[in-house]
Amino acid sequence: MSGLCLGTRVSNLKSVALTVLELLALSYKSLVRPQLEFCTAAWSRHYKKDKELLERIQHRFTRPGLKQLPYDQRLEALNLWTLEERRVRADLIEVYKIINGLSAVQFHSFFELDTNTRTRGHSLKLKKKSFHTELRQHFFSERIINLWNSLDEETVTASTLNSFKNNLVRLRKHMKIGHVLGK
Repeated sequence: MSGLCLGTRVSNLKSVALTVLELLALSYKSLVRPQLEFCTAAWSRHYKKDKELLERIQHRFTRPGLKQLPYDQRLEALNLWTLEERRVRADLIEVYKIINGLSAVQFHSFFELDTNTRTRGHSLKLKKKSFHTELRQHFFSERIINLWNSLDEETVTASTLNSFKNNLVRLRKHMKIGHVLGK
């Protein structure tokens, strides 16, 4: 009888520990991450040191309760993406919204469809414009083109925003766009 009680207590402790981790992830997602991601569409960190500085905050926040695990396994346990992956994902979602008229931003003010049919890829490839300053390459309309063009047809022609997001998750899990999402 006492063994059963001990087993129940251990089980209860495990569920409490899981709840603490869930609470940690929830508090991070609602309080800290919005501050780290503020205005990422307009201002994108392009210096490695800036990206690492922000990523260190998430790195540190995931340690309590999971200190023994490497960072990537902690992210997986808490169901989190790296901040760089989330920035790229947010940029891709914004392009999807612009192309499909779900944004107030007009498509032609940022992008132009590539009419060159000799290249491989999907039907919604964006044309890469030339620019003469290094600063221009970090603008949203320039930095996202290669990423968007690397996606598959099924993803870019998704019928809804949610299916587009699910396709990004699918591609990330299968590491088909790992290089795109910072992996």
